[in-house]
Amino acid sequence: MKNILLYCILLFPVISSAQYTVKVQIDSLPASPAATAIYIAGNFNNWNPTDENSRIQKNDKGVFVIEINNVEAATYELKFTRGSWDNVETDKTGKEIANRSVTINADTTLHFSIAGWKDGFPENKKKVSTAGKHVQIIDTAFSVKSLNRTRRIWMYLPGDYESSKKKYPVLYMHDGQNLFDNATSFSGEWGVDEALDSMKNPVIIVGIDNGGTKRMLEYNPDDTKQFGKGEGKQYLEFIVKELKPYIDKNYRTLPDKQHTAIAGSSMGGLISFYAGIYYPETFGALGVFSPSFWINPQIKDEVKQWVNKKNNHSQQYFFYVGEKEGGPMAPDMRAMAEEMKQLADPAMMVEVNPEGKHNEADWRKVFPMFYTWVIKQ
Repeated sequence: MKNILLYCILLFPVISSAQYTVKVQIDSLPASPAATAIYIAGNFNNWNPTDENSRIQKNDKGVFVIEINNVEAATYELKFTRGSWDNVETDKTGKEIANRSVTINADTTLHFSIAGWKDGFPENKKKVSTAGKHVQIIDTAFSVKSLNRTRRIWMYLPGDYESSKKKYPVLYMHDGQNLFDNATSFSGEWGVDEALDSMKNPVIIVGIDNGGTKRMLEYNPDDTKQFGKGEGKQYLEFIVKELKPYIDKNYRTLPDKQHTAIAGSSMGGLISFYAGIYYPETFGALGVFSPSFWINPQIKDEVKQWVNKKNNHSQQYFFYVGEKEGGPMAPDMRAMAEEMKQLADPAMMVEVNPEGKHNEADWRKVFPMFYTWVIKQ
């Protein structure tokens, strides 16, 4: 029997000495499409919709159920899927539902009912594109030589780009699928293009698609037992030594550190932070949204090794987290911001939203704050 919540506890630092037994049971399912396997995706496994460690099995009565021991007291967010975001659960009309939230503080049985599956509604099979007219895809298979892969690259060009000769700052962002277009995002887009269309101080945005099943590896420089050999150093090398030179050569950019930023959320927030400490001569501003610091227990030692006032003091760090993201997300981010202050004292903004959750909707709301702060600095 798979032990999903025990698995997630192995990922997160201990936040309570209490441990409980939790039974998860699916009481009702839509008749169609039929469910042969159900997975739990949540803030404990980086929202992986097909993680075999989170698979719920049928018992001898045909009920999807799992019993988990040694579950730490915490609040978890989750959704059920049938192995893909294309068949995530919905409400009975096929509309997207909010993340489920459960708080574990005692032995308990959790009963869930699933009203619908996304692929059970024809209107959900093809989303309407919401990408604005200033968004383009510059390559569907840009070579990532450092990893021997290819990647789709998005670009947002300011509205006056074609009619002017001026140069622009550049912001590199991860999880390109989620930045501009609802048709490519599994849980809603950031609306980066809509936000910038309505703001002053134009900027070029370069969006880099995540690597799908490789995302956990590409956004983490270090090896983990849970996910394997980290590829974050090679991924950042790609951005700095392959992608950025291409962008600076082919577009009118301001290529210096003061006009180059990088940002992302969750694991994307983690790798953005690493970009700042590994390449302080390249990135002057860092957008660190809901960073997954929990995945790297050794990160504090790395920060002490890499960060210093000479290299990092002139940077800008925007830290954001929501109190309702679960696990140690908020305290970890506060601790890292304080560590950066002690070691380098860069310009920093630390924003903690008491009602904030781990999702694109919240990051969409805070993106204008990040951009406005960076411009003012």
